[in-house]
Amino acid sequence: MPITTKTDLDDIAIDRIIEMAWEDRTPFDAIKFQFGLNEADVKVLMKRELKFSSYKLWRKRVESCKTKHVAKRVEGIERFKCSLQRAITNNKISKR
Repeated sequence: MPITTKTDLDDIAIDRIIEMAWEDRTPFDAIKFQFGLNEADVKVLMKRELKFSSYKLWRKRVESCKTKHVAKRVEGIERFKCSLQRAITNNKISKR
């Protein structure tokens, strides 16, 4: 589902995607599972929604973060959400 305009997602969903993208422990697979956006779509959204300097900081952080990509994760990390996430956010995954 490529995102082309801001109207494809509401403001709450965009805020949650940005929050998840900034979290070190949340892989892109979790964003894809919940919102249907792959890594490239998240990059486009982040570039569109953030200031350019913030986007550059985020990209640098993501490139060096081993937990953002499931293939790079250390064995033993089998979940993509914090155990406290159910109480913290209105994440659809935590309500199942």
